[in-house]
Amino acid sequence: MTAVDVHAEAIGPEDAPALVLAGSLGATLAMWDRVTPLLAERLRVIRYDARGHGRSPVPEGPYEMADLGGDVVALLDRLGLERASFCGLSVGGMVAQWLGANAPERIDRLVVCCAASHVPDGGFLERAAAVREAGGTARIAEPIVGRWLTPAFAAANPELHEWLLEMLISSPAEGYAATCEAIGTMDLRADRARITAPTLVIGAQQDQSLPVPLSREIAAAVPGARLEVLDPGAHLVAVERPEATAALILEHLAPA
Repeated sequence: MTAVDVHAEAIGPEDAPALVLAGSLGATLAMWDRVTPLLAERLRVIRYDARGHGRSPVPEGPYEMADLGGDVVALLDRLGLERASFCGLSVGGMVAQWLGANAPERIDRLVVCCAASHVPDGGFLERAAAVREAGGTARIAEPIVGRWLTPAFAAANPELHEWLLEMLISSPAEGYAATCEAIGTMDLRADRARITAPTLVIGAQQDQSLPVPLSREIAAAVPGARLEVLDPGAHLVAVERPEATAALILEHLAPA
């Protein structure tokens, strides 16, 4: 599939090292709102809406991980960036692995957050069919957002729970379904050994969507990768644990 021009926003010093942020299935670049200001003091932070999400184009699916990764390469070209570091959460972390293995010349350092390399039993193909049949994500939104934050954090921050719920409900049906298909058909296990960029893997102890053992598998398979597990934390640790997430990213991207 031809790459699309994804919607992106940049903040931070123009001459600082570049970091691209990629988000979760059903989320827009706004999911990084609580982390971006913490990173932008030292980095040129570029966050984007993946194809089928937010203000990016919504081509018809199915999508493949190569499509999502190709969009990032096209974004780097458009911004005139030969290389950048890349941090992806959830499906964004899957894109990170694809880029590290298939576009290594464009990647400085990788952060793979709350992700997986292969989820054959994740029900993503069934979810894609359900969203297409319903014409939207409203029917599935509540249980999914219920896994994005720990119950205690969601109860203490109901406005964040409602914000995320509205974000998911607003997600374009075809973009969401086609991205589900990219996840459901993905197998990056053979790619991981080819990743040469210094890699940090972040897991979340209470992540029910993509549990810690999946992060542990990635860290074990990527040469030299390091695993950090945030506790407490659920799937969207960038929302629930912004300071801890930013600190890990900054430490990993700091010059040697």
